Amino acid sequence: MTNLSASVQTSQSLDIKLPKKGMPVTIITGFLGSGKTTLLNHILNTCQDLKVAVLVNEFGDIDIDSQLLTTIDENMVQLTNGCICCTINDDLVEAVYSVLEREDKIDHVVIETTGVADPLPIILTFVSSQLKDVTMLDSIITLVDSETFTPECFQSEAALNQITFGDIVVLNKTDLTTDQKVEELEEWIRDRKWGARLLRSQQGQVPLPLILDTALFDPKAYEAEAKAFAEQGADHDHHHHHDHDHDHHHHGDHDHHGDHDHHHHHSDHLTVDGFSSMVFESDRPFILEKMQAFVTDQLPEEVFRAKGFMWFEKNTSRYIFQLSGKRYTMDADQWPDAPKNQLVFIGRNIDTTQLKQLLTDCLAP
Repeated sequence: MTNLSASVQTSQSLDIKLPKKGMPVTIITGFLGSGKTTLLNHILNTCQDLKVAVLVNEFGDIDIDSQLLTTIDENMVQLTNGCICCTINDDLVEAVYSVLEREDKIDHVVIETTGVADPLPIILTFVSSQLKDVTMLDSIITLVDSETFTPECFQSEAALNQITFGDIVVLNKTDLTTDQKVEELEEWIRDRKWGARLLRSQQGQVPLPLILDTALFDPKAYEAEAKAFAEQGADHDHHHHHDHDHDHHHHGDHDHHGDHDHHHHHSDHLTVDGFSSMVFESDRPFILEKMQAFVTDQLPEEVFRAKGFMWFEKNTSRYIFQLSGKRYTMDADQWPDAPKNQLVFIGRNIDTTQLKQLLTDCLAP
């Protein structure tokens, strides 16, 4: 970088002291509820001397222990172990630069995609935008929920692409299913992504040397896409040479305009592949028995994932609710302020009117 001519002294990359190859970047992808955030927490809690920057769509999804926090500004959280978290508001490139330009040295950047995101546009942002001069993609890690994943995977192209582009595929939640199912799943994945590193895990517990600083990403495999991405801007299809040879028509949410406004967390972007999300809020508590009956017997099959906070009548605790497929957990803690129910449901072709009515019927009068 030192021998760049004076004419390009305006480049942002010149002020950044980085290894010759650029800052290593790992992208974590995987379908709704596969355990991406659990893996992120594992990385943050076990990275020891490694200073990691994690880029997420929202802080709220990462359960960062409040004792670890030292400072917070609008888009960044500093942890006492030297790691930082940064939200990707709308511009991935800007979020990456905001991390690189910090005075504190960062060793590795980890990005979590949303569960219904096709990772390709993010990959291409690193191999064909200005980021390619200051970063180096290390690997794409795909998490798979071993219990609920099926080859059909809700007929979602994004879910299949997450596997197709994965350099490392982590079969998570292996304790919740049979060895036979895990083996069948591994065989199915090998057919689609020959050469991927397959790992098994429970609760995202994977030894960090197996997933960080692996140098498994091969930019040459993306040359055709990167060229199309750079040349055609917003108006292109990706024809890939990967195992599934089909065209990608990235509808509205993957327009590659110069500012790289990618697939972020606004609910209208979830409508790709028929996905949608619905938020339910109420200042009245739920009746526990009715809510349990709803979750076990009445929850529409179109809902794949739900999370949020629940308040029950005659109960002072706040319940953190997480649902993936038919499996759910409720962990109690205290309300930081006035109790209220706040839930988000994600699925395919949800009948929101029906779902809102079912939830309303569970509320105390």
